[in-house]
Amino acid sequence: MTLEQVFGTGLMMLFLTDIFLTILYARAGTGLLAPRWNRLVWSLVRGLAGLSGRHQSAALSLAGPLIVVALIAFWALGLTIGAAFLIRPELGTTIRPSSGDTPTDFVTALLVAGNSLSIVGGGNYAPHTSATRILFLLNSLIGASVLSLVLSYLVQVYTALRERNTLALTVDLMTGGTGDAAEMLARLGPGENFSNATSELGNLARSLAMTKEAHHFYPQLFYFRFREPLYSVSRFSFILLDLTTLIDTALDRQKHGALVRSAPVESLRECARLLLATLDNNFPTVEQRHPDGAQAGNYKRSYAAALEVLRSADIGTQPDADRYAKQRGQWEPLVRRVGPMLGYGIDEIDCRRPTNEAAIFPTVGAQNR
Repeated sequence: MTLEQVFGTGLMMLFLTDIFLTILYARAGTGLLAPRWNRLVWSLVRGLAGLSGRHQSAALSLAGPLIVVALIAFWALGLTIGAAFLIRPELGTTIRPSSGDTPTDFVTALLVAGNSLSIVGGGNYAPHTSATRILFLLNSLIGASVLSLVLSYLVQVYTALRERNTLALTVDLMTGGTGDAAEMLARLGPGENFSNATSELGNLARSLAMTKEAHHFYPQLFYFRFREPLYSVSRFSFILLDLTTLIDTALDRQKHGALVRSAPVESLRECARLLLATLDNNFPTVEQRHPDGAQAGNYKRSYAAALEVLRSADIGTQPDADRYAKQRGQWEPLVRRVGPMLGYGIDEIDCRRPTNEAAIFPTVGAQNR
């Protein structure tokens, strides 16, 4: 075996390992080449989208499909080049066409390699020794196996994407299309009747857990970005985290303690954090400074607006603005790191418009109903 063939073997093993880790091992951040390749393609798409002006959102929505196509092409090209390094030294000797002279250049080796990865015999070129016959057979098995794995992987990716979009749309509909967690909480307990809220939140927790694991199994999901902000992972995670924070800090614990302490509420809170943390740890997110005092003031104004929504729905409240601001300050930085990476502004994620908390908290005694 020549040095060129050793290099070709190593190159094929590198790409096969990357395919194994990406498709079969299926955990975010474990691939050798795919994560870096995906980031490179994303950077190129984002750079070109930035030149499109007001069409930037539409251009970014093409990133997910383009990254999938580019990754498949990257794997196919890598395996073909590796096989070409194995085949080129054998051209004209143990690998020859049925008639005529045998070119020995690298382009011919690429042609034979591409054919041997898909069809036993390599088209018009045929192996003439046991070793090269085995080589063509192995190439054919590798090509067929990778093709079937990639096709099944694509089906799973788009199935997971549909389930993620279903969850996002469900959350948006539960807010009445407003994207406001306070509206969602008011709809969960009309007339202070939260009897069905636990089961509804339990269903959301299961769907959210599936979405979190889907992003761990299929990292390419992160790059699927839609023009409508309601499908953003950042937005529905924000809504669910804001919802659980409002449940913990705004509802009257004497009346609604069972909901506040229920397992679905805690599951939603932790799973939404895990989803955002997974994206933050494994993808190129945007660095954000920690919230300062002014930001805490914005949290309190947002909280005041939420209480106004709840009170207009005749839901008893027991406000604790400081605890709300503290809890939100713990999870919102994750949202602010993940959201901008996909081109979403915080105003597209946080749809509640803050109000003056003095109108909601005039006196201590007026806080409780």
